Amino acid sequence: MVSVDRDNWGGNVHYRAAQIAAPETLEEAQRLVASSAKIRPLGTRHSFNRLPDTDGILIHLGSLPPDPVIDTDAMTVTVGGATRYGVVARHLEDNGLALHNMGSLPHISVAGAISTGTHGSGDGLGSLSSAVRGLQLIGPSGDLIDIGADDPALPGMVVGLGAFGPITRVTLAVQPSYRMRQDAYLDLPWQRLTDDLDAVFAAGYSVSLLTRWTAPAVEHIWVKSLVSGPIASADQLGVRPAPGDTPDNMNPFGVEGPWCACLPHFRLDRVPSLGAEIQTEYLVPRDRAVEAIGALRAIGEPIDAVLAMSELRTVAADELWLSPATGRDSLAIHFTFHRDPEGVARVLPEIEARLLPLDARPHWGKLFHAGADVLAGRYPRMADWRNLVAGHDPDGKFANNFLEHHVGGS
Repeated sequence: MVSVDRDNWGGNVHYRAAQIAAPETLEEAQRLVASSAKIRPLGTRHSFNRLPDTDGILIHLGSLPPDPVIDTDAMTVTVGGATRYGVVARHLEDNGLALHNMGSLPHISVAGAISTGTHGSGDGLGSLSSAVRGLQLIGPSGDLIDIGADDPALPGMVVGLGAFGPITRVTLAVQPSYRMRQDAYLDLPWQRLTDDLDAVFAAGYSVSLLTRWTAPAVEHIWVKSLVSGPIASADQLGVRPAPGDTPDNMNPFGVEGPWCACLPHFRLDRVPSLGAEIQTEYLVPRDRAVEAIGALRAIGEPIDAVLAMSELRTVAADELWLSPATGRDSLAIHFTFHRDPEGVARVLPEIEARLLPLDARPHWGKLFHAGADVLAGRYPRMADWRNLVAGHDPDGKFANNFLEHHVGGS
C-alpha cells in the first residue's frame, strides 16, 4: 500500500477529502470508482491549488505497476498513469529511446502532468501533453475506457483536469535516444533579452532563464543543447559562464549526458527545488512576451519580496482543447514563491492585473485566481470540452468546486 499524505507537495494545501484511497489492484480501483458518489484522482500531489480535491474520495493509483510496454513499430510507450516521468525516462533510455521533452521535475506522474498541461522548455517543443497518443481511464461506472490516437475525443481528454476519471494507462510518442549537455551562464542584460528574445531562446534545444524581477540583469541562463548540433558560447549570448559546482539536487552542468539526465533540472533521487514553496505560472502569447516582461519588472519589488525565483521558458503551440498553449506559441512565466501564503495572496492579484490583459492563461496545476468568466474566452474549444465532460460524466462524479469556479459548466 502506498502511503498518501493529506498535504500537497509544497505544503500549502491540505486536502479536504473524506478519504484518500490507494487501491492495490486495478479491479479494486474500478470497484471503488463505481461505488463512490464523488471521487477524484490524486497524483504526486504537485498541484498548488485545489484542482485534485473533493468532498468525497481521492484515489491514488501509485500502487499499480508501471508495466511499460514499448511498441517500436508505432514508436510509443504505454505506462501506468501514476508512473513518475523519471522512471519512464530511465526505462526508455535503457532501450535506446527517448521522450521529446520533460518538465523541470522528473518526480511528477505522467497522468498528473498531462492532465494539467505541464511542459518543459523549447521553441519547437510542445508540452508533455502533446506527446500523448492514447489514454485508458476508469469511467463513472467503473468500466475501463480506451481512447486511441484516432478518437476525436482525445484532444479534449488529454488535458482533462481529472474530469474524466482516474487515468490508468497513458501512451506516449517516443523517438530514438539522444545526448545533450547543459551549460549555466550568468547576467543576461534585460535589454538584450527584450531586443532579441527569439535569438536568446533559440540558443539551445531547451533554454531556461531564472531571475528575480528587480535584478539588474537576468541572473541565470541554462542552455540545454544537443551534442549533435552547435553549442552556443558565452560570447554569443552576451553572458558569462557560471562558476562553481552544481547544487546537489540538480542534474550537472558542463558535462555531456543522456537526454534524461539533462532535460529535467532536478534529480529524481533528491528533493527538488525548495520543497516547501508555492508555485504560480502563466503562459502568454509569444508575440506579447516582451510586454509581459516589462509589466512584471514594473512591479518587481512586491513580487521579489516573496519570490525565490522566476523562470521563463518557451512552449510550442498544440491543438489540445484545454492546454494553456493551445493554438499559440507561448512564453511561460513561472514564479516559485517562498511558502508565505499571506504574502503570495497580496502579490498574486497584482501579477494577474498585468498578465491577464495580455491574454495570459494560468497553468492549471499552479496557484491562480482567474475564474471561468475570464478563462472561458481564452480557450476556443472550452464549450466543446464542457459538453464532452457532461456526456462522459452526466452525474458529476468527477466534478469539484475548482472546476465549477475556474472552468464552469462542470
